[in-house]
Amino acid sequence: MKKGIALLTLAIALLVSCSQEDSTNQTSAEGNLISNNQKATGSSANDLLSDAAFKSMVIEVVYVKGFEPSASSISNFVAFLNARTYKPGGITVLKREIASPGKESYTNQDIVDIEDANRIKYNTSDQIAVWAFFADAKSVSSTDTAVVLGTAYRNTSFVIYEKTIQGLSDSPFEPNRSLLESTVITHEFGHILGLTNLGTALQSNHEDPEHTKHCNVSSCLMYWSAESGSGIANMVSGGSAPQLDAQCIADLRANGGK
Repeated sequence: MKKGIALLTLAIALLVSCSQEDSTNQTSAEGNLISNNQKATGSSANDLLSDAAFKSMVIEVVYVKGFEPSASSISNFVAFLNARTYKPGGITVLKREIASPGKESYTNQDIVDIEDANRIKYNTSDQIAVWAFFADAKSVSSTDTAVVLGTAYRNTSFVIYEKTIQGLSDSPFEPNRSLLESTVITHEFGHILGLTNLGTALQSNHEDPEHTKHCNVSSCLMYWSAESGSGIANMVSGGSAPQLDAQCIADLRANGGK
């Protein structure tokens, strides 16, 4: 599965340029400051991990018709969050369908524009909000030999290229779709939680020097598969999504997580 090799290789395109706070004084329909959710990837890691500022979390899952993530993938995502974050007020998932933007591929700016036009939930005084968009077209950065399946691009925002995932799963010799979805979703959210060395400080030297912001442990969820390796197909071949290794977990715990 040559295309799958690049999943974790290209999964984080750090869109610092897309984190410019262009809504400094704007508020949402609910009266919440929009710019609090337009910061750099990893900068809200402690707020997401701990209950010091936010006691609960809401996840706004928005998808184009026909590209809704599976129920098991969302369940796996919530289980991942419950295992690593302190949110005594609970974690709520709100799912919503939107019309297709009608594009054959998405630039990074397209993804930002879709969020800005459609996002409803923003941080309140005690609840942190997360945006997840499941797209109906590929990333413009995908090629015939390397594909982008997801990107974490703001402090509480990520995109999953669901059409690409569907094209690489649920056929003979390809991963189960829910398993692939779960892997990409949790990998991207790992970056939002500041992994690896992306806002959550390293407790040990485990950042891959060849692929920065990724763990150097090949079995870890945050590993960036080398182009010469077996890629994501091997990472999910055991029938379950890869997990965070002990060093990544130690980083999260030191930053307020479980």
